[in-house]
Amino acid sequence: MSNDLAQLASHRYEIADALHRFAFGLDHGDADSIASALTEDCVLDFRPAGKKLDLDFPKLAGRQAIVETLVPLLGPLDTSHTVSNIQIEVSEDSATLYCYVLAQHFMPREGPRPGSENALLMNRYDCELARDGQKWRFRKMTIDNAWAQGNPEILNALAIRRVLTAKARPPK
Repeated sequence: MSNDLAQLASHRYEIADALHRFAFGLDHGDADSIASALTEDCVLDFRPAGKKLDLDFPKLAGRQAIVETLVPLLGPLDTSHTVSNIQIEVSEDSATLYCYVLAQHFMPREGPRPGSENALLMNRYDCELARDGQKWRFRKMTIDNAWAQGNPEILNALAIRRVLTAKARPPK
């Protein structure tokens, strides 16, 4: 194997690893895993998917804002993300990644029991990455929805429940 081909294979592995760290972090509420996959100035744009799913989700800019938004939103849900159809193009210290991510969401501690509310989302990720030493990190992630089953509103329901619970607590 030529050195160039070995280097390309290494880059492609590290790029896929960034995607897997991001998905793992979403599934486990692991802020460090999510943060490790993002550049400091990363932009996450879920608005294309949100528009199709009637979810009001802002464009997020910056690693800290992304982590502080996603961990409380998805962390409590029973969720799993499965990555497929990864396409990667590398150009020196930048790369693009296109893939599908199947995201299954259940309300906390309800799991896949019969009758439990859930949302099954097939999302298309269009991403730009930058090389940071040996690691690759997402610089821009745009997420669109290809199709959905179930009730995507559970993603909003959890946020609404939190707001109502917070308002119901007596001030300290």
